[in-house]
Amino acid sequence: MEALDVKIMGREFKIACKPEERAALQQAVNIVETRMSTIRDTGKVVGLDKIAVMAALQIAHESLVGSNPSNPVLGLDIETIERKIKTIEQIADAGLEDQSGKPKIADLFG
Repeated sequence: MEALDVKIMGREFKIACKPEERAALQQAVNIVETRMSTIRDTGKVVGLDKIAVMAALQIAHESLVGSNPSNPVLGLDIETIERKIKTIEQIADAGLEDQSGKPKIADLFG
């Protein structure tokens, strides 16, 4: 495992990943950053924790249903989907951990 330094919404995070997963994780970070910025810019959701949860839910939903309802998992196996959701949760949890006393994503939905 190695540490990947990333920046999301102006905040820096270290995320552990396998070397062969580095590029995919960086792509995930870019997706999360873009989605969170889009949500923030609408002005409808306030607070980093709420923005992170909304972004995670939107991305997970899109991963499950995709743009084609007849292909709900976009040809991905369940392990790939679970791994992608776990990555999203890790990124969101890292943001929530910076705010003392705030629950983690798993606590909110589990």
